[in-house]
Amino acid sequence: MKMHFCIPVSQQRPDALGGRYVLYSVYLDGYLFCRVRYSQLHRWNEQLRRIFGNSLPPFPPKYYLAMTASMADERREQLEQYLQKVTMDPNMLRSDVFMDFLKLVQLVVSHKIGLCQELLGYFGLFLIRFRKEGKLSVMKKLADFELPYVSLRSAGMENCKVGLRKWYMDPSLDSMLMDCTAAVDLIHMQALQDIEQEWAKPTQAQRQKLEALQKEDNQTKFLELSQEVRHYGYLQLDPCTCDYPEPGCGAVLSVGNDEISCCITLPDNQTQEIIFQMSRVKCWKVTFLGTLLDVDGPQRTLNQNLELRFQYSEDSRWQWFVIYTKQAFLLSSCLKKMISEKTVKLAAENPEMQIEVPEQGKSKKCHIQQSQKDSSRFPPRKSKIEIAKADCVFGTIKEEDL
Repeated sequence: MKMHFCIPVSQQRPDALGGRYVLYSVYLDGYLFCRVRYSQLHRWNEQLRRIFGNSLPPFPPKYYLAMTASMADERREQLEQYLQKVTMDPNMLRSDVFMDFLKLVQLVVSHKIGLCQELLGYFGLFLIRFRKEGKLSVMKKLADFELPYVSLRSAGMENCKVGLRKWYMDPSLDSMLMDCTAAVDLIHMQALQDIEQEWAKPTQAQRQKLEALQKEDNQTKFLELSQEVRHYGYLQLDPCTCDYPEPGCGAVLSVGNDEISCCITLPDNQTQEIIFQMSRVKCWKVTFLGTLLDVDGPQRTLNQNLELRFQYSEDSRWQWFVIYTKQAFLLSSCLKKMISEKTVKLAAENPEMQIEVPEQGKSKKCHIQQSQKDSSRFPPRKSKIEIAKADCVFGTIKEEDL
């Protein structure tokens, strides 16, 4: 999955010998990911180069003399371009060298809660912020190589925690998890939370039936009925603004089940429900609109003003729609996930269809042969997910470098 890296700032730090070195602040999808030295990125590049050779983009050269301010800024830009080019190659993203501690952390967590290891791919770790009156916001999904504790500290937000949530946008995929008690417990707890948060919107009759099933402690029936609830399994974003039907309109987006559902507040305070089907979305892009902010002390950060615009087919013509939200990268990840799940479904319906499955730096073709699951019933799980061994990418980073 494509990720957006940038290195907007760097800082000089004193070393133990009385000299100075430069720390580069690496931002991932709009949030501070880590601070690293040139030498650490250089060692990481050498590891990648042993696997991918000349297909790797050029790495900024070493300087053997003291750097001037302009030279340091030029190196910062070159490192940023290097990271952006590396992450454009899906084979590199999926390589063992690129992956870091998170999968190891997931294995430890899954062992403690009893989650089957082959089901890890159905769940993900997220930065979740708890707001007033019990409301919560999913700020971002942690990438496979992120260290949860470091990302939590780097986010610099109050009342923010790392949470485990299911990571699929098609509610019918619940059927793949029903043989694992721990997985059922997780998706049942999330269903209860989503209903409490009003992300999932049952009718009064559905709510009464769900409450009765909850009292009976019948999780399977509860989840079967939840499949019929409006916006079940969707991820709801914080209130934002959009340019449809006119600029400056407020919007609340719910994303899932192959659609973007928008509750738009018009200038006269009336609301309008609009559904954008993913099958009619041609493309989208995220644009950073923020500015670099100077704050007290040596630390500097970013004002995360982002937009996501997508091209949509309406009335036989293509039109751009713009959404202004700090969760633009999260929204983009959800859209990618829906496209990926749709591709797998199409492959299941057509056993002869071939899709590319990159693995360990190589690309190979495979046939997808599995029957489409019935979302109203939960048959036994038949497929398994291969778990790659985790490898530490930034293992040499010291605590003071983060």
